[in-house]
Amino acid sequence: MSAGKPSGDKPSSSTLVIIPTYNESENIALIIGRLHAAVPGAHVLVADDGSPDGTGDIADKLAADDTEGRIHVMHRTEKNGLGAAYIAGFQWALERDYQVVVEMDADGSHAPEQLHRLLDKIDEGADVVAGSRYVPGGSVVNWPRRREILSRGGNIYSQLALGVKIKDITGGYRAYRRVVLETLDLGAIESAGYCFQIDMGWRALQAGFTMVEVPITFTEREFGESKMSGNIITEAFTKVLGWGMANRWRKLRGLVGR
Repeated sequence: MSAGKPSGDKPSSSTLVIIPTYNESENIALIIGRLHAAVPGAHVLVADDGSPDGTGDIADKLAADDTEGRIHVMHRTEKNGLGAAYIAGFQWALERDYQVVVEMDADGSHAPEQLHRLLDKIDEGADVVAGSRYVPGGSVVNWPRRREILSRGGNIYSQLALGVKIKDITGGYRAYRRVVLETLDLGAIESAGYCFQIDMGWRALQAGFTMVEVPITFTEREFGESKMSGNIITEAFTKVLGWGMANRWRKLRGLVGR
């Protein structure tokens, strides 16, 4: 499959998986290998933020060795957050003809073997599909209790603040139809880390797109270190509160103006 050119009638036949990386030299070859074993026709864009451990060089070698031209590498010069890496990847995809764009972590926490669950729902007509840890059939493996409490709490907080029914709006295993990314103002999205997934999901829902969840198994990384930090959590808390309050104010003004 040439870049972005569908090999069949289904949207998923033209899929790009974006994998942001920073110091993932122990994981990147493994995750791409698993991905292509599970979904051989998927293209991959490694968006590397100048990893000092040589992740970008490893990705370049994988791309050079892939005779089918499915692996692409974007070398970014600075580490400025997961959100910025994904936005750059989305824009790269939109400059080509990919019909489905997927977010996937490099550390193995998102099982490539379950990607078909997301793509099947896209092919059935969903605009955005979220791999969910918290719908029936979803689970987490090897997570410290405090991380699970933080994650579940963040999702409950987002549901209450924003008035959405998505049970795992913070999750980072997502598939988007091209039209969603074309419609959203990607340049206006400034969320950097944990909050980015909430931001994207919220904007998609506000724009009238359908977002469905499929169960996934989330497995804690075996190699490397988590990128979660206190600043990322604080950003999510304050921004979600602001979005929720602004949305309620708009609704209130609408009622008053009738």
